[in-house]
Amino acid sequence: MRKSHLFDLSMEGTEYPEYIPNTGYGWTKDIANIKYTNIAGVIKDMGGDVVALQEVESKKALITLRDRLKDFGVDYPYLKIADSMATSVKCAILSKFPIVEKEEIPVDNKVARNILKITLDVDGNRFILFINHWKSKQGPESMRIGYAKALRREIDKLKGDVDFILIGDFNSNYNEYKTFRNSGRLNDTNGITGINHVLGTIKDSEMVNEKILTKQAANEYLYNLWLEVSKTGRWSYNFFGEKGSPDNIIVSKGLYNDKGISYIDNSFNKFQPDYLFKGKAVYRWQMVESGRGKHLGEGYSDHLPIFAYFSTEPFRFKNNDTVSNDIVPPKLEKPESPQGLLDLNSASKEELMTINGIGPVLSARIIAERPYRSVDDLLKVKGIGPKTFENIQPYIVIRPE
Repeated sequence: MRKSHLFDLSMEGTEYPEYIPNTGYGWTKDIANIKYTNIAGVIKDMGGDVVALQEVESKKALITLRDRLKDFGVDYPYLKIADSMATSVKCAILSKFPIVEKEEIPVDNKVARNILKITLDVDGNRFILFINHWKSKQGPESMRIGYAKALRREIDKLKGDVDFILIGDFNSNYNEYKTFRNSGRLNDTNGITGINHVLGTIKDSEMVNEKILTKQAANEYLYNLWLEVSKTGRWSYNFFGEKGSPDNIIVSKGLYNDKGISYIDNSFNKFQPDYLFKGKAVYRWQMVESGRGKHLGEGYSDHLPIFAYFSTEPFRFKNNDTVSNDIVPPKLEKPESPQGLLDLNSASKEELMTINGIGPVLSARIIAERPYRSVDDLLKVKGIGPKTFENIQPYIVIRPE
């Protein structure tokens, strides 16, 4: 799942001011090209078969992103966008699996973005994704309740064993019922939250666990995958020390049985290579005047992507040693390692990108810093920290001229 803030270069009349083409904000062809390249590089490095996106302006923008991914050797034959409403940004999907049905779920608010409902065919199995982008916290919780109620109505129409997930930017922490409680600005609902109370990710004031999820008869309760990460790691947003989990993947009980699609236990996390950080902060798309001025052509997003693995094999709990070896490797695969060592001073951009962790942006930076006297000189390249260097080092060498 990726939050993109991706605009095209056409005038539709609904753009955010800073993304109106060729104005003082500097949203030009060259700057847009950098942003599409950066986003495509992250998606390539994640290696996902299905990518849920928020903040995509148009189908034109989505196709441009797909074409950029093709330039990097990654193809997503299927795409959809929730474009029936003229909102500034929309939910969208790129998929390597066929999309057999698209539906837009309206919310009881004239300015609310539609929820995108997608049904995929995964090796003959149906898999439903509800892709969300809820109202930001510039508004109170009552504005997010509407999205949750719309989702709950759709969920209640489904059979108990249907395989589905809720995914996207909910602008709500996984434990929002706790974090918003003392905020007079947010809590205008007497403590009731959309993500927890309406969707059913809590029961009796406690977060729903996998036991509660699997023992219920229907889909009254859902399970938020943030619970599979240590408490200190439950964040995808870190703005000047303010950490939160607005991005969520919430799963249904049908993903825990021996039919159709299953969740691969404990596979959820956030994608956090070094190049997505600037210091300790998430390396957001850079604009002058604290994000209100001209585009600088650097950075990515203020949210880290999140991911999870799914399989067509029966569900198995990871801590069950007697069956753990039966789990099929996840569909999300790391890029193949290069065949033989690459010469740091002569390898092409495409060759460098075969190393897991190096995308188009980082490979260009590596090439720009040539020549290298030592492999350790890579640590001087912007975006390469100790962790990334450790991953790259086994595949590179400096050969004598």
